[in-house]
Amino acid sequence: MITHFQYKPLYDNQDMPGWRFSFYFNKEKHTGIYHANGTIEWTSPIKTADKEALIKQVHEIMAFHVYDQ
Repeated sequence: MITHFQYKPLYDNQDMPGWRFSFYFNKEKHTGIYHANGTIEWTSPIKTADKEALIKQVHEIMAFHVYDQ
């Protein structure tokens, strides 16, 4: 389960889409960039076994916090 999820705009001009995010999963911190087209650029190592589940959870969280405002 993802905990302590945080995100902030990628650009100073907040009208431009893109967000940096971070969270903890299994006591490890993970970071990445969520692009406007829904792609995720990981900026921290991700275990292959966890990757698909984490991508799904990040999409759900970003859809709720960014697009459903």
